[in-house]
Amino acid sequence: MPAAALLLSLTACSGTAASNNSKPVVLTTFTVLADMAENVAGDHLQVESITKAGAEIHGYEPTPGDIRKASGADLILDNGMNLEAWFEQFTAGLDVPRVTVSDGIDPVDIAEDAYKGLPNPHAWMSPLNAQVYVDNMAEAFAELDPDNAEAFRSNAEGYKQELQAVQDELVTELGTLPEHQRALVTCEGAFSYLARDAGLRERYIWAVNAEQQATPQQIAAAIEFVRANRVPAVFCESTVSDAPMQQVVGATGAAFGGVLYVDSLSEEDGPVPTYLDLIRHDTRIIISALTGTGAQ
Repeated sequence: MPAAALLLSLTACSGTAASNNSKPVVLTTFTVLADMAENVAGDHLQVESITKAGAEIHGYEPTPGDIRKASGADLILDNGMNLEAWFEQFTAGLDVPRVTVSDGIDPVDIAEDAYKGLPNPHAWMSPLNAQVYVDNMAEAFAELDPDNAEAFRSNAEGYKQELQAVQDELVTELGTLPEHQRALVTCEGAFSYLARDAGLRERYIWAVNAEQQATPQQIAAAIEFVRANRVPAVFCESTVSDAPMQQVVGATGAAFGGVLYVDSLSEEDGPVPTYLDLIRHDTRIIISALTGTGAQ
C-alpha cells in the first residue's frame, strides 16, 4: 500500500501522538539524532526516534506504526546526505515540517564503490560537525516553540562545550604521534569527518555497507597501507563482522584497537547509551590504541 494511502487509513482510526501530550512532539530518524535533540530540547519537547537502539539505519523499512507516529509529530528531523534511503517515500504523504540537521556541513565525498562522488552521510561522527547539528536543532526548536527559544539556545551552547572538549582531547592526544602513524583504519568508511577534523588519514576495507563486503583486493589494499605506514592499530564497527580486519591484523602485526560505534546508540545498560558516550568511547579507543596507551 502506498505510504499516503496507508497514512490515511491509520490516522482515520487513531489519534496523533500530540493529542495525548501537551508538549510538541519531535520525531528523529535514528537514535543518535534523538539523543542530541533531547539535550537541546530539555523538558520542553517530547523527542522520539523512528528506529530503535541497534537498528540499521541505511536500509530501514518503516512500519505502519512508524507512519502513524510520524503523522502525529510536530517536527521531523533527518540526517540527510542520502543516509535514510527510505525517508522521501516515508514523508511523501505527511503534512509535517521537517528539518535536515546536517545542513551547513562541508561534505566529504565517498571515494569509491557504487556510491563514489556522493556525500559520505556520517557527518555526526565529528564532534565539530555535531555542533552544527546542535545549532540547527536549536533554531528549529525555537521556531517550533518560540516561548522556549532561549532555553533551547542555552542548552545547545552547554552541549556544544562538551562536544568541543571531546574534539580538543582527540587533537591534542593524537598530536603526539609521528605523522605517518596518524591514520585511522576501519572496516567501513564511516569516519571520514572525524579523521579530517582530527588530522588523520582515513583508510577502510570497504567504503559503505554492502551485500558483498571485504573482497580479497580490498583486504590486500588495507594490508599494504598498514604495512607501509606502520600503523599501530586498526578498528572495526560494532554493526559488522571484524573477521576481515582480523586478517589485516594477522598479516601486519598491527593491534586490533577495538570496536567503534557509529549508526546507533546502545540500550541504556549498554556501552554507548548517549551520543556523548558514543563519541567519547570512540575517541578514547582510537587515542589509546594509536598512541599505545591501552590498545586492546
